[in-house]
Amino acid sequence: MALDIHRQIPASFERVQRSEYGYNAKQVDQFLQRARVSLETPGTAVDPVNSSDVRAVSFDPVKGGYSAAVVDAALDRLEDAFARRERDELIAAGGEEAWLREIGSLSGILRGRLHRPDGERFRRPAKKKARSYNTADVDRLCGELVAYLEHDKPLSVDSVRRAVFRPAIGREGYEESQVDAFLDRVVELMAAID
Repeated sequence: MALDIHRQIPASFERVQRSEYGYNAKQVDQFLQRARVSLETPGTAVDPVNSSDVRAVSFDPVKGGYSAAVVDAALDRLEDAFARRERDELIAAGGEEAWLREIGSLSGILRGRLHRPDGERFRRPAKKKARSYNTADVDRLCGELVAYLEHDKPLSVDSVRRAVFRPAIGREGYEESQVDAFLDRVVELMAAID
């Protein structure tokens, strides 16, 4: 199945003012070139890209770089395109049952954490002064995720991608890295379902 990379990301991006920080244009362009090859001619990709690579990519901040908001929006569309292709490839190789088993397995893992009590879903940072996420904010999103997964309440994958939590300090909040890793898996599931 051929995907049109040009519909997913533009040829160039808007830049921020010279005095403002944006994404390193060279890094963005290099990553997107790898993504183009992976989408258009996956068999020729020397360093293939998949949906999790798109979700995890980061770029150095530089003055006068590409607008982060514009690049992030394009990366979201690109991640969705890869996720659709990965789903289609799994169905083609193993049938719809294989896809449903994979989705069910991931959903079960995520639900296990979602059904923990408020304030107990994630680890607390070990260091007193470590940055953490406000537990109430994270628990609120987890409640929305339960409603999405179990009661078909609408929730867009972009609202999870763009979730912002108030900061907390140390054990007052949830450990950022664990919450971020969990939300990456949620995005992976939502992108595979939608």
